[in-house]
Amino acid sequence: MKIALVQLNPVIGDFDHNCQKILTACHDAVRWKCSLVIFPELVVSGYPPQDLLEHPAFLSQHDKALNSLCSKLPEIEVLLGCVEQRQREGCGKKLYNGAVLIRGGEIVQRSRKQLLPTYDVFDEKRWFEPGTTTAVFECQGLRMGISICEDIWHPEVDEYARDPIETLFAANEQIDCLVNISASPFQRDKEFVRHRLFKDVCLKYQTPLLYVNQVGGQDSLLFDGRSLLMDAQGKIRGKSLGFTEDMLIIESNDWSSEFHGQLEESGLAEVRDALVMGIRDYVRKCGFRTVVLGLSGGIDSALTAALAVEALGAENVFGVALPSPYSSVDSMEDAKALAKNLGCHFEVVPISTLFAVFKKSLQPLFAGTSEASTDLTEQNLQARIRGNLLMALSNKFGHLLLSTGNKSEMAVGYCTLYGDMNGGLAVISDVPKQLVYELCRFLNHEREVVPLRTIEKAPTAELKPGQCDQDDLPDYEILDQILELHLEQHLGVKEIADRGFPEELVADILRRIRLNEYKRKQAPMGLKVTSKAFGYGRRYPNVQNFKG
Repeated sequence: MKIALVQLNPVIGDFDHNCQKILTACHDAVRWKCSLVIFPELVVSGYPPQDLLEHPAFLSQHDKALNSLCSKLPEIEVLLGCVEQRQREGCGKKLYNGAVLIRGGEIVQRSRKQLLPTYDVFDEKRWFEPGTTTAVFECQGLRMGISICEDIWHPEVDEYARDPIETLFAANEQIDCLVNISASPFQRDKEFVRHRLFKDVCLKYQTPLLYVNQVGGQDSLLFDGRSLLMDAQGKIRGKSLGFTEDMLIIESNDWSSEFHGQLEESGLAEVRDALVMGIRDYVRKCGFRTVVLGLSGGIDSALTAALAVEALGAENVFGVALPSPYSSVDSMEDAKALAKNLGCHFEVVPISTLFAVFKKSLQPLFAGTSEASTDLTEQNLQARIRGNLLMALSNKFGHLLLSTGNKSEMAVGYCTLYGDMNGGLAVISDVPKQLVYELCRFLNHEREVVPLRTIEKAPTAELKPGQCDQDDLPDYEILDQILELHLEQHLGVKEIADRGFPEELVADILRRIRLNEYKRKQAPMGLKVTSKAFGYGRRYPNVQNFKG
């Protein structure tokens, strides 16, 4: 028979919208003469619904939408992920993260997620009770072993005592294929880990795998889709597009399909596509149409603007240069050239007069302190003037303000609260500085998007005469290596120094990370592309003095 794997981009809590997408896909699958259509994890509600699951009205509307959907489905069997309210006998959570098989307008079989992740961005035990039994769904004689997202990740996570896939095959003599419905967030190079894990499972049990993943941006999380068919020998026989909705048709008689996307994507291409999708979905799902951002002539704002134009269209991106007395002619030329290359709106709003007025107002209080032109206070004052002006444009015209700081700067606090940290979305706050350069060069592979001088010149905030980032920070190549070892691999001072870095330098960087936690707690939401992003997946106290 033919089976359709459908990766959808739901909106959390918009049950009518999500169910209409499901219904439309089912009709499309019927036209392709499919007998079964499979959707991702929690597709009715969207993933992750978080504490909306604590609202009785949310659960009531979910169940009403699911029942209505069942009654409208065409003649096709449907497997999808949904919330299941649990009949409690004493203790335990009120809900299951479940999967249901719908036939003839009725739910005929149920399965429940057994492994509930609580690491990084996940906290499923907060809302769900783990399932305790394995399930095999049968459709037209095909016996499908059902797993939900994390259930297949047992080999990669040390904390799980039991393996649902092993239990599934031990309890059933005949399983024709394994199905995994997922809402698995993107991070750089995760696709290689998935393929290796899936191949091991297929080879171990000599069974094909049908993997269906959610797609789309949801707050800071980016879901890449890239649903696939893998045969019993661990060979990928078909794959959906990444970062967009798609339907993959599978022939179960010989487990064949087709490739809508590349078998393997380059790391830079997938990060670019993830960020573009994240911008588009965050802006649109929050009800905005246009964005505004400051264009300094530097590489961070250049990358942010280029990604925003690709996501939203040049006509919806408003770039603003805000030169101060220390802004170079080169920087203003580069900002203008970038806007011309992108075709986006561009305005210049000088801040020198405002800066002078602020300094004059504060001069009686600042008398006798350090030199006004170079003191950190005056540097931050310029950033905050810019932040106020950009927010004014956001308020007046309804633009969403994009902040442009990268992960390296956010880590060590090389950013200004209520200044360059202003915004509704921090597009590249999980992109280390070295990756910023790599992405800009990647964007330029067909034509010059980011001006060459922007890429080649030494990075600078231009908040005092002759300023350069490396006056205050180590070389970004060194900084980024230390940050990855600490933030993503959780190594301390001694362990990192043992890798060949000066211990005094490492201690200073980790000190800066610790001291600037309070800034990051006040930063706008960022898009997650690494294994450990700043945000709710990294939970550290503001007040602590552990020196690692």
